[in-house]
Amino acid sequence: MNFPLPDGRIAVVPSVLSADFTRLGAELRRVRPHSDWVQLDVMDGRFVPNISFGPHVGAAVARASGLPVDAHLMVERPGDLVEAFARAGCGLITVHYESRGALAALKKIKSLGLRAGLAVKPATPLAGPLRLLPMLDLFLVMTVEPGFGGQKFISGMLPRIKAVRAAIKKSGRPVWLQADGGINAETAPLAVRAGADSLVAGSALFSSGNLVEFTRALRGSRGGR
Repeated sequence: MNFPLPDGRIAVVPSVLSADFTRLGAELRRVRPHSDWVQLDVMDGRFVPNISFGPHVGAAVARASGLPVDAHLMVERPGDLVEAFARAGCGLITVHYESRGALAALKKIKSLGLRAGLAVKPATPLAGPLRLLPMLDLFLVMTVEPGFGGQKFISGMLPRIKAVRAAIKKSGRPVWLQADGGINAETAPLAVRAGADSLVAGSALFSSGNLVEFTRALRGSRGGR
C-alpha cells in the first residue's frame, strides 16, 4: 500500500507497541478511521534493550488495519531485515542512522520501490543524517530514547526538529518530518510548531477514551511555525 506524500496536513501515526495485544485486530480497527498509517516498532534486544516484533506481525498488522505500515527498525543490522519486512507488506521502512550499514539499508529499501525513512537518536549530531536527505521520504527525530513506550517527551529536541524542517525546506523535497516519543495533546503542538508534520502516538492514543477528540487535538495543533 502506497504512503501519502506530505500535503500540509498533520499525519497521526499509532505505534502498535502500545496496543492491547490480547485484542490487536479490534485495536487496529478502532484506530483506523483516525490514522494515516501505522508504525511497527521492531527491536532486536541489541540496538535497544528490548525485543518486540518480527515480519509476521507486520503482515498481520497490515491485514488487520488496512493501513500502510512503517517498519521502524531499531535493530543493529537493518539491512538484514529489509526484504523480510518488504515481503510482509511494509511500504515504508525506517532505519536508524546509528545502526550498522544504515546507508546500504536505505539503498536496499529504495531499490525495492519502497519509501525510506531515517531515524535519529536524541544525542546524535544532525550533520551526518541531514546529508542523506536526498534519499529520504521521512526523517524521524526521536523525542525520547528509543526502546520503550510510555516515555516523557524531551523538550530539548524541539530545536532539532526546527533544524530538520529548515533543511527539508531548503532541499525542496517532499519529506515527512516525524516526531516520536511522548506525543500527546500537550506535547503535539510543541512538535508541530517546531516543524513536525507526522506525529507518532502510542500509549496516549491507545488509552484515549475518545479517539475523535484526541486525534482532532493532534491534527489541530499546527499553530504558527
